[in-house]
Amino acid sequence: MTDQPRRRPRRTPAPGPAPGNPGRGGKPGRTYRRPQKDPVRMLAFEALRAVDERDAYANLVLPPLLRKAREDEGFDARDAALTTELVYGTLRHQGTYDAIIAACVDRPLREVDPPVLDVLSLGAHQLLGTRIPTHAAVSASVELARVVLGDGRAKFVNAVLRRVASDGLDGWLERVAPPYDEDPEAHLAVVHSHPRWIVSALWDALGGGSAGIEDLLAADNERPEVTLVARPGRATPDELLAAVGEQAEPGRWSPYAVRLTEGGEPSALDAVREGRAGVQDEGSQLVALALAHAPLDGPDRRWLDGCAGPGGKAALLAALAARRDATLLAAEKQPHRARLVGRALAGNPGPYQVIAADGTRPPWRPGTFDRVLVDVPCTGLGALRRRPEARWRRSPDDLAGFAPLQRGLLREALTAVRIGGVVGYATCSPHPAETRAVVEDVLKGRGGPAATAEWIDARPLLPGVPALGDGPDIQLWPHLHGTDAMYLALLRRTG
Repeated sequence: MTDQPRRRPRRTPAPGPAPGNPGRGGKPGRTYRRPQKDPVRMLAFEALRAVDERDAYANLVLPPLLRKAREDEGFDARDAALTTELVYGTLRHQGTYDAIIAACVDRPLREVDPPVLDVLSLGAHQLLGTRIPTHAAVSASVELARVVLGDGRAKFVNAVLRRVASDGLDGWLERVAPPYDEDPEAHLAVVHSHPRWIVSALWDALGGGSAGIEDLLAADNERPEVTLVARPGRATPDELLAAVGEQAEPGRWSPYAVRLTEGGEPSALDAVREGRAGVQDEGSQLVALALAHAPLDGPDRRWLDGCAGPGGKAALLAALAARRDATLLAAEKQPHRARLVGRALAGNPGPYQVIAADGTRPPWRPGTFDRVLVDVPCTGLGALRRRPEARWRRSPDDLAGFAPLQRGLLREALTAVRIGGVVGYATCSPHPAETRAVVEDVLKGRGGPAATAEWIDARPLLPGVPALGDGPDIQLWPHLHGTDAMYLALLRRTG
């Protein structure tokens, strides 16, 4: 079951009873109690429905909902924090909760209406993943069901959650997870709420053996810190640290990073509002820094970000290029994403240009650039901490779908750079099919002409960063580096 997303029928829930009237099965003479609306759980439910019905991402849906709730409902910081925990906790542990709920219902989960299952999952997270008392978790979930589903289905929710509440998480996992000795991948898939095929792929990417896989899967289910980048020449980490105060610390690896250890609202900072700083994972910062610091003979004046949207790496590269009197061209295929890049680069002190262009059919001439970055589209398996719902939407078929694009972008990047210039191939995925296999295929001419390029050992370009592997490429990991699982290969064109 954990190999599949929730492909449940998307049906509109039957309307609940009219306020003031007894629900189905109500007895004459019994006073009807109007269900009590809980704004926090209502908002969490609304966010989960958007994720399920519209294939939306929680990190895009939730912030505007919270802003509206602050204005309309008077949400404070504690309300926002609880809502965020309920939404992300439910999504991260969806596979585990599905397995437990399946053991508590008398039908396949695909036959449970999606809104009902969302309420059950919210309740399961409160019971098994938070410190909310059992009676409060069940009561609040039943009240939510009465509001959004009606009294009839609220009784079903009540019965199921009481079964869930009969045991703790460890007890349930002993009952629903296959034994590790018999099927380790299936065991880890249920315990750590990942599709089995992703467990297998991550295990392969780590090199096999038992070391690290459980730490990696657990890290995928942890809430990531918000990390800021002080764009060189426009802001400094000290400025950000002073503005945030005790709730911030310097980054672990990037000299421009600041970590918000207690959360917080980045948009409240002047430097972020003015574009002098931004929100950017430290792994993404390291990719840009490695490309910028790669040794280069000859001119160093023209840089290209060939897959620039939404603009985080481009903004850092533009700031670094400006300090060397170099120019950055930021290209993005989708016009709306190109506009995001333009906003990210606005105010950069050095020259730059943003265009909407397809990197596989480039408008620039071959050999134009000294440094090129292609952060290619991918499955996003390296950012499951931030987009937990993505694990249930992806399938092994997606790898084949991305493969021609990834190879085409790398081939064109190697054509765009001059002889002696450097190309950085990056992707937010540790899957072997999206990382080293792409580079090796392009260098060996599989599926197209062989590229005349050589590997550059990228590890010395990230001084102080441990556990970078055998090289020459780099794979970052959430459990080892506290970053997204970014991959980087550096190549020098030789002919």
